[in-house]
Amino acid sequence: MADRPPVIPPRLRAGDEVRVVAPSRSRSLIMEHDNTQWINDRFHAMGLTLSFGTHVDEDDEFRSSSIASRVDDLHAAFADPNVAGILTVIGGFNSNELLPHLDWDLISSNPKIFCGYSDITALSNAIYARTGLVTYSGPHWSSFGMSNHFEPTGDWFRAALMSDEPINLHPATTWIDDLWFLDQDSRSWHTNEGWWILQEGQAEGRLIGGNLCTLNLLQGTEWMPPLDGAVLFLEDDSLSSAVTFARDLTSLLQLPDAEGIKGLLIGRFQQESGLTRELLAEIVSRQPALQGLPVLANLDFGHTSPMLTLPVGGTAAISTAGSAEVTVSTH
Repeated sequence: MADRPPVIPPRLRAGDEVRVVAPSRSRSLIMEHDNTQWINDRFHAMGLTLSFGTHVDEDDEFRSSSIASRVDDLHAAFADPNVAGILTVIGGFNSNELLPHLDWDLISSNPKIFCGYSDITALSNAIYARTGLVTYSGPHWSSFGMSNHFEPTGDWFRAALMSDEPINLHPATTWIDDLWFLDQDSRSWHTNEGWWILQEGQAEGRLIGGNLCTLNLLQGTEWMPPLDGAVLFLEDDSLSSAVTFARDLTSLLQLPDAEGIKGLLIGRFQQESGLTRELLAEIVSRQPALQGLPVLANLDFGHTSPMLTLPVGGTAAISTAGSAEVTVSTH
């Protein structure tokens, strides 16, 4: 895969159909909180029509569905010529169960947008590794259910999936870390202090990453994307801590081809994780593979809001000399 150029899926356009699938947790979990009005309104405003996989509402003891059901819905979405893009319902813990059962030739023959984050990291990176198809780490279908404080997530989604132009990233002015679906009317936000330059430098390379602990599940498998020449983008959720993030990052950077990494982008951590700028700087300083490379943290991706949409397999150019600049592109 590393020796051939990436496959860039066609952009979404007004009038396109987007298929929603549940490769991790079930839509029935989301429907316990009725926020679908906002979801429908936002996709309608983009001119996009939503359809749903046959098995999205199946719900077992793991709040998921069988491997066969999830694979069937994913295959059907790629095979349907009327479907222009595929969006995941939500994350979870078990999307990597699908990897041995996926028809890579089918996916490769039907390149289209595939977007989700968190546990979907396993699928996004595996699809890129096996087929060369650029996938996207970005909001789920359920993410569009926020009644307020949703933007600029939607703006970033449209810029990444409905335009061919490179995107110059800028920090959001505010951010939120809450269980928004439980109480849409009582939300508080924080002023964003901006990006943290942990190490200076310049780099350009292929974007690889997403949720760190999920990406690490691919180590040693045929679904792990190459790290040589990569700009990593990594985040983790509230279950992470300084200790777990440090050991997970160390594990990733001890892979043989990690010596070819060009730079690192780190997403914003949830407050419960307790990750501070000082702790991250210490963690980064202990990594031989990152010596002399640009490292930028507190970016707007991960399990807080707002959320960037980033192309797995796309390109990123980073400059952290004096001030920070990041440009991403699918090309």
